Amino acid sequence: MGKVVLKLGKDISTDDIYPGRFMATVLPTETPQFCFNDRTEFNAQLKAKAIPAGSIIVADENFGCGSSREQAVSTIRGHELVIVARSIARIFLQNAINLGLNLVICPTIEAEAGDELELASGRVLNRTSGKEFATEPLPPARQAIVDAGGLIPYTRKKLLELPAR
Repeated sequence: MGKVVLKLGKDISTDDIYPGRFMATVLPTETPQFCFNDRTEFNAQLKAKAIPAGSIIVADENFGCGSSREQAVSTIRGHELVIVARSIARIFLQNAINLGLNLVICPTIEAEAGDELELASGRVLNRTSGKEFATEPLPPARQAIVDAGGLIPYTRKKLLELPAR
């Protein structure tokens, strides 16, 4: 279960998530400081570590649209936030899978900042409103990559499973 710490509308771009002026910073250990930098109050809470890991950002349709910058994913992952959105932009979704960002596609989600959400297989339960919403699961191969923590840990795990030569 997690608390909704930010509610966003439609078409949240990668520039909103990770402003382009910080593109020189690429290390996943450094990108989190710029997470939603132009939403100054939220960014200050993140920097102060006032938002616990597992907290949830709820968004409408087309979350992560815009550029292909993967820093937009790494900045969110650096704070261990969960994204629940009605839909995710295609390139952002692939970057999220590759970097192991925990996200849920929930086309009918209804939630407000402060609501408590329970994320379970195939559904999201809004404990505050009592409403339940179906999710769109990732294909099993893509979910396995997310569960492993991203493409690099997944590949490493698969290589270790190979028989010794």
